[in-house]
Amino acid sequence: MEDNILVTKGLKKYFGTPKGMLHAVDDIDLSIRRGTTLGVVGESGCGKSTLGRTILQLIKPTSGQIIFDGKDVTNLSKSEMAQFRRDAGIIFQDPYASLNPRLTAFELIEEPLIVNKTYKTKQEQQEAVFKMMEINGLPPRLINSYPHELDGGRRQRIGIARTLVLNPKFIVCDEPVSALDVSIQAQILNLLMDLQDARQLSYIFITHDLSVVKHISHEIMVMYMGVCVERAEKNELFANPIHPYTKALLAAIPVPDLSSKGKRREIIKGEVTSPINLKPGCRFAPRCPYACEKCMADENVKLRDLGNDHYVACAVI
Repeated sequence: MEDNILVTKGLKKYFGTPKGMLHAVDDIDLSIRRGTTLGVVGESGCGKSTLGRTILQLIKPTSGQIIFDGKDVTNLSKSEMAQFRRDAGIIFQDPYASLNPRLTAFELIEEPLIVNKTYKTKQEQQEAVFKMMEINGLPPRLINSYPHELDGGRRQRIGIARTLVLNPKFIVCDEPVSALDVSIQAQILNLLMDLQDARQLSYIFITHDLSVVKHISHEIMVMYMGVCVERAEKNELFANPIHPYTKALLAAIPVPDLSSKGKRREIIKGEVTSPINLKPGCRFAPRCPYACEKCMADENVKLRDLGNDHYVACAVI
C-alpha cells in the first residue's frame, strides 16, 4: 500500500479573463501521508480553496497530475469519477449555504447514500444515518429539524456527517470553522481529529487562522499568489520560519501577553500584484524587504529542501 494518499505533480489551474490568464494555482507539488493533515495557509485570494477544489476535480486542472491512492485520477471516466467522489469529499466553509434548506437533518445525511445507492435496503440506510448522527454528536431528536432551526455548530456537524457517511479516505476541509464561534470551533476541530484517529482519515485543512492550523495539522504549506513559498512539519515551521512572507504571517498572530508589547514585528508593505499574466521571478518580491535582482530572475524561484524536510522558495536564502 502506498504511504501517500495523495500526490500532485506540477498542478496548475488558470482562468481565462479579458486581460489574460489568471494564475490561481501554479505548479504545486505536494504529498499527504495516510492519516495525516496538511494545513494550507495564506492571504485571501492566494489560491487555497481553488487548490482544494482542483484536487477534487470540482474544477478541472489546466495541467499537472493528481495521484490518489496510487492511481492517476487526473482524467477519469464517468464510473471512475463516481468512485473517486465516494473516496474523496469536502467540508465547505459556510455550514448554512452548503445545506439544502428544504431537507431535514436526516434527509441531508441520507442524500449521498441514495445518490450512490450504497445500501440495498431502506433499513440499512436509515441505520447508517443514525449511526453517523451519533458519531457526530447529533441527537436523534434533530432528525426532522431544518438547517435554519439549528445553530452553526450543528449545521457544520451535519455537513461533516454527510461527507463521512460514504466512508471516504480523504477530505478537503475548506475553512470549516471560520464561520463559527470560538467555543464551537474547538468542538468541531476536536471532532475532526477524533474522526481522523478512528478512521485513519487524511485531510487538507484550508484556513486563515494559524493557531487553528497548528492545532490540527501535521505539516503546513504556505501559499502566496498561487504558489507554495514554504512547507514544513508544523513545529519546525513555527519554530524556524524562513520565508519573509511566513515570518510576517506568524508575526501577525495576536499574543495575549503584555510583556510582548513593543516587540518588533514583520510587517508586509505594499499591495498584492495582479495574478494575471505574471512576470517571471518571485511573486512576493514587490512586497519583500529583502528583494534583490536575483528575485526578479527570468526563472521562477523553485522550492529547495533546506534540510529536515523544510522546503522554501526564496532566492536570497
